[in-house]
Amino acid sequence: MQTFKQPLTKERELYYLKRSKEGDLSARNLLVEYNLRLVAHIIKKYNNFDRDIDDLISIGTIGLIKAINTYDIEKGNRLVTYASRCIENELLMMLRQERKCSKEFSLYEPIGTDKEGNEINLLDIVEYEGKDIAEQVILEDNIKQLYESLEVLLDQRELEVLTLRYGLFNRSPYTQREVSNQLGISRSYVSRIEKKALAKLRRSFDCFTA
Repeated sequence: MQTFKQPLTKERELYYLKRSKEGDLSARNLLVEYNLRLVAHIIKKYNNFDRDIDDLISIGTIGLIKAINTYDIEKGNRLVTYASRCIENELLMMLRQERKCSKEFSLYEPIGTDKEGNEINLLDIVEYEGKDIAEQVILEDNIKQLYESLEVLLDQRELEVLTLRYGLFNRSPYTQREVSNQLGISRSYVSRIEKKALAKLRRSFDCFTA
């Protein structure tokens, strides 16, 4: 059975996080090594006889690395709290991808032949108007990923600003000036918060699609 190292102290964790933010890969790798116990703990709920434990650890570790790369030291929370959400998100993405692949397979599964003897499948008889099915699936998946990332990556003020600006969670969108009036802060401050929040989300999406 694989053994894992005990978690770092808060002081040592902060030290290596700062080194990692400065581009020290050895510091980042050390943080990964000392948090593999967390990955092993979280993947237990996703483990069953149909999945290889090493594959789950690999996927969970990807989430851990993304957490280390995007963690905001200024928030003051322990890395384990933030990393747990990121690892969960990575595993949930895996499950969604599995379901998507299952659905795609069923669409192409032969269901009979036409009058001329040509094989037909479910996709041939599905009527769909509007966007391409594949594009729609990708769009819906990206939207789910966005909403799952909001509370993980953003602080309360950033989430509040983006929610008002872009009408998230079925709310009406507002201009920067309207947001500044509602929150009682300057328009320039709203703009800075918005840009910072969007940059965080963009980096997250770049990691997911890399």
